[in-house]
Amino acid sequence: MLRLGIVGLPNVGKSTLFNALTFSKAASAENYPFCTVEPNVGVVEVPDPRLDALIATVGPKRRVPAVVEFVDIAGLVEGASLGEGLGNQFLAHIRGVDAIVHVVRCFADTDVLHVTGTVDPVRDHDIVTAELALADLAIVERRLEKARKTARAGDDAAAQEAVTLERVVEELNAGRGAREAGESEEAIRYLRGLGLLTAKPILYAANVSEADLGTGGGIWVERLRVAVQEHHEEAFVIPFSAKLEAELADLDAAERGEFLAESGIAEPGLDRLIHAGYRLLGLETFFTVGDNEVRAWTIRQGSTAFEAAGEIHTDFQRGFIRAETITVDAFVAAGSYKAAREHGRIRSEGRDYRVQDGDILLFRFNV
Repeated sequence: MLRLGIVGLPNVGKSTLFNALTFSKAASAENYPFCTVEPNVGVVEVPDPRLDALIATVGPKRRVPAVVEFVDIAGLVEGASLGEGLGNQFLAHIRGVDAIVHVVRCFADTDVLHVTGTVDPVRDHDIVTAELALADLAIVERRLEKARKTARAGDDAAAQEAVTLERVVEELNAGRGAREAGESEEAIRYLRGLGLLTAKPILYAANVSEADLGTGGGIWVERLRVAVQEHHEEAFVIPFSAKLEAELADLDAAERGEFLAESGIAEPGLDRLIHAGYRLLGLETFFTVGDNEVRAWTIRQGSTAFEAAGEIHTDFQRGFIRAETITVDAFVAAGSYKAAREHGRIRSEGRDYRVQDGDILLFRFNV
């Protein structure tokens, strides 16, 4: 299951976002710093109209969507790497997530306190990034000292590790992330294996006013994008309105649809956030379809049919024979597996077939 940690300074909208995502009031969203002390955890369905189309076509007994786990973590303040505020708790909780959702305040409201007294998304971005970098620096310097010592004994692998870690130290000292020091996928995997916070994939949720939502967030979001691009070659900045999403969460499904249509909003900000998380981590979805159950499964982009089979059960992988596949659109048009076979729409693929996002897979196996 994909696990995303919601982080940011106090009073930027983290807990309001969490509550809207989970349609709950689980996270305290009071107007003061550190209203969230222990992390709130919520499991959220991945919105996917393809799954809804399959459900309508098949009418199964069970509907099983893909899900994402969101963790609402206590607000970070300047000095957290030294234990200020709830820094130590914050840093411990964030190390356990797959990726970071950094919520940045991009709206003015005198009724909502800002921990620094003024609204400045670029400054807020830099504070959080610098604190994460300082927390990582202590880990990297210890590791670098050990690598240098081993390298002096003639260990070539340790010498190469030291080179990578020296690049990391340069980036962290500059207040940037360890991910900038990864010159290859192998190096990035190595850095993430160290548990470095700044090596984790990150996306930015720009919390804007309802008035600015229709224009993409306004000047503050543009400034945030520039700041983000200076730190990362690729990073998603997703404008959303926590206040609007909280209002939507109080409506039923039909009312939400009507409200969005009247507001000219094609997709809720929370849906865009979840989909951006999938893109960020290179994930995709395949489906299994039966009378008893229609289910969405999450796999890495580029996964083979053999690997996808293992996501369902090790027996499927151990006794793999072939995968029968069809697109969602083709299946819905046919109405059933039987009709799809009669029209020659189902393909038979081997274990090395690269699964495509939205494939329906039926595995043939023998154990």
